[in-house]
Amino acid sequence: MKPHRLLATARTPDGVALTLHEHDGSFCMRLAGRELMHSQAIWSELALGEVGMARLVRGRAGRVLIGGLGLGFTLRSVLAHADARTVVEVAELLPEIVAWNREYLARLNGALLDDPRVKVVIGDVFELIRGAPPASFAAVMLDIDNGPSAMVQAANARLYDARGIRLLATILAPGGRLVVWSAGDDSTFARRLAGAGLRVQTVPVKIHAGARHAAGRLFVGDKDGA
Repeated sequence: MKPHRLLATARTPDGVALTLHEHDGSFCMRLAGRELMHSQAIWSELALGEVGMARLVRGRAGRVLIGGLGLGFTLRSVLAHADARTVVEVAELLPEIVAWNREYLARLNGALLDDPRVKVVIGDVFELIRGAPPASFAAVMLDIDNGPSAMVQAANARLYDARGIRLLATILAPGGRLVVWSAGDDSTFARRLAGAGLRVQTVPVKIHAGARHAAGRLFVGDKDGA
């Protein structure tokens, strides 16, 4: 049996250990020993990128934002649906995660960080959103924490409260789309999106290709306009 290898360790701003592991060619990140993401469980991350890009018009310059790099599967999906004129900003709080993607995960998705369409922003995505001018982004995709109702870090709640959603709606261009990955359903969050003037739908997503049942949700908020 091939061994499980600890590749790297970092600390979140809350002081919790985040670790990167490899086993037989597969990778996972664990937070305080609990599995956070795995390279064999990618379907919801790919769906996040696909659904997020579905409203972009091919051939029209667009700027999109991905909140959270992780193992890079949402970035892979976004680039697969983006044309040469699309600018893809990836906001990642921990510089170690960006470094891990370049060093340990280059053959997985890390090499995509060098795609000329990609701009990596190391820092708090909330601060990026708060400082962005209105109508900055054609699409925003968030995979931060475990979504609006399953917080790993308390500070992430500000992304998903009423003020955070209003900020997100403001930075969407007319016709833009917000997609938020969530570990489960949350009717209160759906109402919050609608209260910010977005047209809301929820999309159940599987974690594994062969899974019988959905294990997560994508909350989709569309802004009216051209």
